[in-house]
Amino acid sequence: MDENQKKDLFSRAFIKAIAAQLGFRSSIPDIDDDSVDLILQGRGFSSGIRNPQIEVQLKCTSQNNGSDEHLKFVLPIKNYNDLRGDGLLCPRYLFVLVVPNDVGEWMLHESNYTTIMHCCYWISLMDYPDTLNTTNITIDIPKENLLTSDSLFSLMKLASIRGAA
Repeated sequence: MDENQKKDLFSRAFIKAIAAQLGFRSSIPDIDDDSVDLILQGRGFSSGIRNPQIEVQLKCTSQNNGSDEHLKFVLPIKNYNDLRGDGLLCPRYLFVLVVPNDVGEWMLHESNYTTIMHCCYWISLMDYPDTLNTTNITIDIPKENLLTSDSLFSLMKLASIRGAA
């Protein structure tokens, strides 16, 4: 298996682990022709939509470019256009998992726990403008948008009231 396939599998497993911790369902669309790699669905929300869902485009990179405040990520223009805009049934997000260069360092195993390296960041492109770019666009993802159980729950809670971050 090549490194890109490993990154794809690892990013799915990472998000599915967080979703499982929250009791969210996760599913993979039969065909990825609309920049949706994973669908996450909450259950039993008390206000608004009872079973909200969000759609996610997953990316995994070993390039931790940017600054202390932002991760710079080069996104194909097709993904950019599919993720932006507000004419969607549910919110869409870009999740970018940053991993070490060495695959052997993606997970550190100890006798009592396993640590997943490094971090995943999220961003909504809903309000992003049209672009004249034809191949890709660089997105600045705030590092404060760290994907955690709490932040994923907050994104789902927003979806339950028909909102997006």
